[in-house]
Amino acid sequence: MRQRSLIAITAALSAGALTLTACGSRDSDDKGSDSGGGTTVTIGVDAPLTGDLSALGLGIKNSVDLAAKTANKKKYVDGVTFKIEALDDQAQPSSGQQNATKLVADKSVLGVVGPLNSSVAESMQKVFDDAKLVEVSPANTNPALTQGTDWQNSKKRVYNSYFRTATTDAIQGPFAAQYLFNDAKKKKVFVIDDKKTYGAGLAATFTEEFKKLGGAVAGTEHINPDSKDFSAIATKVKNSGADVVYYGGEYPQAGPLSKQIKAAGAKIPVVGGDGIYSADFIKLAGATAAGDLATSVGAPVEELPSAKEFVANYKTEGYKEAYEAYGGYSYDSAWAIIEAVKKVVDDNDGKLPDDARAKVTAAMQNVSFDGVTGKVSFDEFGDATNKQLTVYAVENGAWKSVKSGTYTG
Repeated sequence: MRQRSLIAITAALSAGALTLTACGSRDSDDKGSDSGGGTTVTIGVDAPLTGDLSALGLGIKNSVDLAAKTANKKKYVDGVTFKIEALDDQAQPSSGQQNATKLVADKSVLGVVGPLNSSVAESMQKVFDDAKLVEVSPANTNPALTQGTDWQNSKKRVYNSYFRTATTDAIQGPFAAQYLFNDAKKKKVFVIDDKKTYGAGLAATFTEEFKKLGGAVAGTEHINPDSKDFSAIATKVKNSGADVVYYGGEYPQAGPLSKQIKAAGAKIPVVGGDGIYSADFIKLAGATAAGDLATSVGAPVEELPSAKEFVANYKTEGYKEAYEAYGGYSYDSAWAIIEAVKKVVDDNDGKLPDDARAKVTAAMQNVSFDGVTGKVSFDEFGDATNKQLTVYAVENGAWKSVKSGTYTG
């Protein structure tokens, strides 16, 4: 996803929240600003900070901010102070492209975390790649972003500056299909998607695997993501005889869809990907959401020993919103940029070189560290080597993990 997945940021973080060692004018080369007492490197953030998906976007922003603050406190890169510049894409590709152009123009930006939505990423990749500015998404899951549009037949990396810490829908969709068919014993599915890059792609990989396992597709429908009235589709689901609904899309539509399907008399679970894995899904779906399911990237952050420090520090920092589904991945995305900057500085006698952006992008390929979400490293396509996923169920008004594992194709 964007794509995808619970806990929620509205306060704009001021530059004063970080203790900067330099503020000077920006240079015309790729170095951060330098006033002699040190160098300030900016980590850009692009995510929906307002609108329906802001719960996820603000969690991303806060988590990147925490990574920058942690690096500064530890003096992790000698002579470098990190700050963030967070821009709101409102989950719109056009806004994302404008934000990418703005971040490229700021020469102190040596890496960008985001975006949330795969459709937004499509509009940003070339802008960043042309500028040799590295981009690490904590949430994009569409396989084509790293492996090309013909990824199912011939994988080909398109943009060397694009990386992600989230695993892809090539794994997430089939993982959900295997769980529903083998574990939940569901045999007849009604598939719905929102026609967007993330949702349609996820629904397609799920459907292919579900049919391969022997499951039947009772019907398919596409919704208008700008609508909140899904009563007609809910009736079709009820009449189809399906014992489960799979939805490719995000929580602002999935919540009302689930509620209306139950109201139509189809007392069956609605299942989705990380795009619906948010506390806001449960709020929108209401009491009848009990039993609904979602898959999300990685293992539950709260259950990972490696994440204890992140969870504690996030709470101590006092962010008003939860880190949500992508908090751990956002922190790790930012830390990957910090590690790449450290490598470049260490290799250049403690200073940033004139071609810092290109060197940071090159260094990212070999970044490897133990992160919040586990081992963080990237394969030849820029994809995360961590392929773990988790199934969550709505129980007593909250998401509860029910199974973690990897897709066995």
